[in-house]
Amino acid sequence: MTQADDLSRSLAAFDQNSTLIVVVEMSAANWLVAAMIPGVDRQPMKKLEPDPNALLQLLERWRAEAAKMGRTIGRVVLAHEAGRDGFWLARWLRARGVEAHVIHSTSVAVSREHRRAKTDRLDTGMLMRVFLGWLRGERGHCGMVAIPTLDDEDAKRPSRERENLVAECTRISNRLKSALARLGIRGFKPLLRRAPQRLAALRTPEDLPIPPNMLAEMERDMARLAVVRAQIKQIERTRLQALQQAPEGGPHAMVRLLARIVGVGIETADMLVREVLSRNLRDRRAVARYAGLTGSPDESGSKRHEKGLAKSGNGRVRRGLIQLAWRFLMFQKGSALAHWYRARTEGPKGARKTKMIVALARKLLIALWRMVTTGIVPAGVELRQAAAA
Repeated sequence: MTQADDLSRSLAAFDQNSTLIVVVEMSAANWLVAAMIPGVDRQPMKKLEPDPNALLQLLERWRAEAAKMGRTIGRVVLAHEAGRDGFWLARWLRARGVEAHVIHSTSVAVSREHRRAKTDRLDTGMLMRVFLGWLRGERGHCGMVAIPTLDDEDAKRPSRERENLVAECTRISNRLKSALARLGIRGFKPLLRRAPQRLAALRTPEDLPIPPNMLAEMERDMARLAVVRAQIKQIERTRLQALQQAPEGGPHAMVRLLARIVGVGIETADMLVREVLSRNLRDRRAVARYAGLTGSPDESGSKRHEKGLAKSGNGRVRRGLIQLAWRFLMFQKGSALAHWYRARTEGPKGARKTKMIVALARKLLIALWRMVTTGIVPAGVELRQAAAA
């Protein structure tokens, strides 16, 4: 494994006298840019249109101001918060020689006053303070987000789109069942192949047909449902083709390895690899924390209280892992993790199963992370036979 970057602090030597420090508060309407220029007492703040070329020209102007004061700029560092604009600006600036960073929004401490002033100018000043602490190598000021490549971001789209389409499919199906239940009609299954043909023949308990307006609405919902299901199948076919064309290429090898575990399908394996397992995380604690499967203790003086899951990580990974943990207990009954879970939940003094399933999900994620990074199969886990080359 390559050494993971510690994004909680900067490991590069920091010379403030030769470094142009810039932060950007981004919004849809404009960008507020602030800087600390070596040799210049004032800290300029400039409002720009959302234009990266204008930002680059502003950086060159500030570099020239430092040169007039006899300072040579050897390093230009810029930071902005992760938000709606994503990572495109950081990638664009890095390609043009600017050291760009993206600050994790939840890592910045804010005032806990109920009513406090909040403006772009104040936010920019706060970003400058935490960014300076990070550059000095001090922990606790803020954390940076690993900037993915455009290919890495694009690889997540099929899994996320499929999740949205499955949710849309469930919404349409539930809406159809609810409409029929108001007429007293039960037992209709919209997902069956011949459901559209059966819809017009349905009768209410009074032996009346479905009213025409409601029937027309339901027929449109059935057509929409057919389109959504076709799109889900198209995504699944495309993913299988990609795995077959490049079976040993990067994350594809991880997906194929995880899919060999009995009880883990291609969809779950692809989601875990794209969202978390392909990231260069530091250790097992960072893996669990990224998934939001760590606790959130509340302790002050004699008061000690556990508030449950922090839920500050990736929600998709957390939901998928808890579902996978229940499925893991069904298909991997002889595994060490399943024995560990049963030993703590069985008997009259056993812990709550819903509470311990979160602990099992955390242990399972760490075990899968070790499997794809070191090749060590979790103890007792049953694997499918490898496909022939």
